[in-house]
This record gives sequence, C-alpha cells and structure tokens, in this order.
Amino acid sequence: MEAPHSPAPAIALELTVNSPGQMGELGRRLAKILRPGDLVMLTGELGAGKTTLTRGLGEGLGVRGAVTSPTFVIARVHPSLGDGPPLVHVDAYRLGGGLDEMEDLDLDVSLPDSVIVVEWGDGKVEELSEDRLHVLIHRAVGDTTDEVREVTLRGIGERWAAADLTVLSA
Repeated sequence: MEAPHSPAPAIALELTVNSPGQMGELGRRLAKILRPGDLVMLTGELGAGKTTLTRGLGEGLGVRGAVTSPTFVIARVHPSLGDGPPLVHVDAYRLGGGLDEMEDLDLDVSLPDSVIVVEWGDGKVEELSEDRLHVLIHRAVGDTTDEVREVTLRGIGERWAAADLTVLSA
C-alpha cells in the first residue's frame, strides 16, 4: 500500500516592510518569480497591505487595469499586456468556508494559465493546488507610524521547494 502523497516541505522567508511603497516593490519583485499556475494566498488584517502587495504584483506582471480590492466583485481578472500570465485577484472574505462557493468562480479552470492571488483564502482555497505561496502580513509590534509590516512568505509544495525566495529581500 502506497503512503499518501503529501506536499513537499515548506520554505519560508521573513521580511520587514517599512512603507506602502516598499510593499508595492515587494509585489513587483515577487512577480519576477511567479509563473502561470501559481496560487498566492494573502493573509493579514484589514489595512495590512494585501491589496498594495497585489497592486505591485500586477505592475510587475504587466497586466491591464488598476489593481484594486475586489471585495464587492469577489474576483477580478487582469489580462496581461504582454506575453505574461493574467492576474486573477480574488477576495474570499465574504465567501463561506471550503471550496463550495469558490467553485462557482472556476478558479481551477483559470489556475493553469494564470497567477491567482486570493486574499482571505485560508481554509477556502488550499484544495486548488498542493503548491502555493502563503504570504502573511502583520503590523509590526510597537510601530507608531502604522506603516511597518512583518511579512512571512511560506512556499508549500514541490513548486516552491527549490525556489529562491531570497531574491525578494534584495
């Protein structure tokens, strides 16, 4: 009897981001290592910088349209202006648990050809892919400017096992 398949171990990188501008720059650098089929899950409280990071991703991927929070439309597709993958930006905040409501968005159809970024996706989209990048954004303790964030990027699965996340801290 075969052992159940489990994803490759996670790799992680921790960064301190000092401003919204730096959060956008992190997104632009992250875009350089993303490829079609990548699932990126963003976790952080309201105002943590999830959409700012995604805006930088969109700029780095060279997609059409302003990247704004998709809270009221649930998902927004930004086609590539070049030969890169489209960006599918999802806000799962108002969706219930599990993939039931997510299935209506047909993300599994978009995933092979797109970069899919899901805000508030914990417990809702993990089943889409064994390979995913989980980005956790927390306000820095003791930050009086309300701009400093501690960002942890955790790559899960074979896709991320050999990825060099250190290029993000450049």
